[in-house]
Amino acid sequence: MLDIMKGIFNNKEDVSSKDVAKERLRLVLVHDRIGVSPEIIEEMKEEMIEVISKYLDIDNDRIDMDLERQDNSVALIANIPVRRLKKKR
Repeated sequence: MLDIMKGIFNNKEDVSSKDVAKERLRLVLVHDRIGVSPEIIEEMKEEMIEVISKYLDIDNDRIDMDLERQDNSVALIANIPVRRLKKKR
């Protein structure tokens, strides 16, 4: 699951096994904290990208979305490069 998320949302090719293990632990802790499974998080990200894509032409190859702990809360951090606004139909 993590490898799929890394492939979709990150362009980092040189990831050490230490970094992968650290990221897995971080994701487990975040998911435990908010009580949502990794599958649900992944589904939410995909749906958000789908909705944003209706209105904006985005660079799918450079999308970076992640959950991060900030103090006593969890934040969804998204970097979605926008090429242009789509014209209304």
